[in-house]
Amino acid sequence: MRVLYLDLNNSGISGDMFLASLLGLVPDSRVILQKLESLKNYLSGVSRLEIKLIETQYSGIQLNQLKIDIKESKDHRTGKTLQNALDEFMVNSNMSKGAMDYAKKVLNSLLQAEAEVHGDLVEKIHLHELSSVDTLIDILGVTTTLDEINFFENDFTIICGKIPLGGGMIKTSHGLMAIPAPATVKILEKSDLLTYGGPIESELVTPTGIALLANLNPKFLQYLPEMIISKSVYSTGQKTFNNFSNILRVFYGESKVKASMNLAHPLQKYLEQISILETDVDDISGEIIGNLIDELEKKHVLDIQILHSLTKKNRPSHVIKVLCYPEQIFDLIEIIIQEIGTLGVRFNTVNRVCIERKIETKNIQIDERIYEVDYKISFIESKKGVELINIKPEYEDLKKVSIKSGLSIKKVQLLVQSELKHIYDKYKEINNRKKRKV
Repeated sequence: MRVLYLDLNNSGISGDMFLASLLGLVPDSRVILQKLESLKNYLSGVSRLEIKLIETQYSGIQLNQLKIDIKESKDHRTGKTLQNALDEFMVNSNMSKGAMDYAKKVLNSLLQAEAEVHGDLVEKIHLHELSSVDTLIDILGVTTTLDEINFFENDFTIICGKIPLGGGMIKTSHGLMAIPAPATVKILEKSDLLTYGGPIESELVTPTGIALLANLNPKFLQYLPEMIISKSVYSTGQKTFNNFSNILRVFYGESKVKASMNLAHPLQKYLEQISILETDVDDISGEIIGNLIDELEKKHVLDIQILHSLTKKNRPSHVIKVLCYPEQIFDLIEIIIQEIGTLGVRFNTVNRVCIERKIETKNIQIDERIYEVDYKISFIESKKGVELINIKPEYEDLKKVSIKSGLSIKKVQLLVQSELKHIYDKYKEINNRKKRKV
């Protein structure tokens, strides 16, 4: 099985950046660029169109970058105009059926997103940035390049990790807009892509970039999968940042073990890496261990376990086990060494599946008095909807209610159970609405 893995963690995605990476996978990128320059013959109003793939550098790393010189008048263009130009170009380019279907879906996603944002029909929307020939360059460039490497055959899988969206505001023809742009959000709503805000105040994902990616239906895997890497290509876009590299990495290769990559499973998107720290102590008091727990909790570790054990000299001892994120390893090891004087700390980084959870606050009435109780709701989200795994009232809230009401925690726990069915029914109704829309 051939694999294309996109590492977007330090770039996000735009159409030109994606195309610049993919062009590094074909023998002669100039052939494709010359085809794309002929778009000026398919779209009226384009008086100059020159496209070059150049090599630039960032911190000594060689990067691909597109340089596009356009002179055009685009005020009169409609979605239908772009669709006609796209169709005519594809017919004359002898693209595969899979490639043609993909390109049409990408453009339709963009037009539909704009229509939904403005509350209008696709054929009536007034295009602004989207109406540029640059949109067709990105769509047809990516499609042509993927077709060149036979991507649309059955033995190809595309994979990507979490996608940073950026943040802040962006200037558009409609004025200042919050990032991500409204059209980008509409496209994301119809995808299973996993995103997060930040890490910088700028737009890292464009509507065209996310439409190109979403319509490839990539599988989620946060880290590079098991594969033989044939080629890696690094690219960048038109923006430069002080504290963000803006480098998209694409890995092309082959996986020999298809069965080990059950990437279609909904739990794949909850895969992450955590680290386990361990040390053994047999010469410190419980008070010292308790203080260590307090210090580690201040660092927001994922969990701490203290296990009773026996050493090789038959002395009673404790195994201190800490779960944390990989970037915390050495800071936490230093705290452990300083606080308990251990001579060594073992650590290991492993994969784990950690499903989603959220907190909902409910009002509970006990003896004519209202109390607030937080419920932790854990769930798995997939194309089928939201599957509830557990609903649990938070212990600290139960304890507060117990103190204020004079009831035992056990009795309070029984009284708050009544709210569980309401929460369950709420999520069941959300799923039913989704099914009716489909």
